[in-house]
Amino acid sequence: MSSSLLNGIHILDGGTATELTRIGCMKFYGDPLWSSKLLHTNPEGIVQAHKNFLLAGAEAIFTVTYQAWVEGFQRHLGLTKDEAVKVMENGVRLARRACQEVSKETGEAEGLVAGSVGPYGASLHDGSEYTGIYIEKITSQELVDWHRPRVKALVDGGADFLAIETIPVCQEAEAIVRLLQEFPAAEASVSFSCKDGSHTCHGELFSDAVRSVCQSDQVIAVGLNCTSPQYVTPLLKSIEHLKIKKPILVKPNSGELWNAMDKRFYGQNHFQDLSDCIGDWIDQGARWIGGCCRVYPDDIKRIKDKIIQKVNE
Repeated sequence: MSSSLLNGIHILDGGTATELTRIGCMKFYGDPLWSSKLLHTNPEGIVQAHKNFLLAGAEAIFTVTYQAWVEGFQRHLGLTKDEAVKVMENGVRLARRACQEVSKETGEAEGLVAGSVGPYGASLHDGSEYTGIYIEKITSQELVDWHRPRVKALVDGGADFLAIETIPVCQEAEAIVRLLQEFPAAEASVSFSCKDGSHTCHGELFSDAVRSVCQSDQVIAVGLNCTSPQYVTPLLKSIEHLKIKKPILVKPNSGELWNAMDKRFYGQNHFQDLSDCIGDWIDQGARWIGGCCRVYPDDIKRIKDKIIQKVNE
């Protein structure tokens, strides 16, 4: 990823699903397909959401495929298997189109497209993606087989790299990284969701999870996402001893809490302006920086401004 900034720091996008909600494209937090439903029902809205983040300064945008899977599109949208695969591939093409249009409008370098690969638990629609408890009922090989069609669709669609994200349990991340060997030209970032300052949502040490995926040459960045900002600094400190030579990715949420049963965000008093934390996170090694749920284009713009301020000090 080439950067317009100093010191190899790169800006990622924010929460595309919540941006789609803000601009009026999505009102169905309880939908089993989450925002990926819009790949079929409102592709133009997706392009606009991507463009909003790019215009705010994001250098890479994540496709709206976090909760996309072939059987889900068949079951909930009535598509055939081939049609479902095409919809997933189109997620990459919509993001690419947004990058091309913004580059033409602004004269800036074209942004990169990361193919979002969310956890298996999101397909269960029971909140288990926030705990990873499903790992007790599924084998690593079953996870490989389940993720294969979606990974293939994103690779065939032309994603610049895959974003294996919001993974709550180490075993699933390891399974997807093993799957990457079937696509030797593919590269991926891997980010875990964490419940505190040292553990993944399932309870493994974050440092152990990071160590396990860093061994793959196909993993080009590693870190955390969809995690409360208050935990980012201790999580980064917990992996200092690993002396990781790959970029550290930080993509936290706003700090507000998601109630998986009520399907809504609450606790606005937990909101944290991520830009206030940027200097500390850079000092702790963060080099790919963006946001997740409830982090909007204006937030990304403030993050970019703080990064520029930091590297020019």
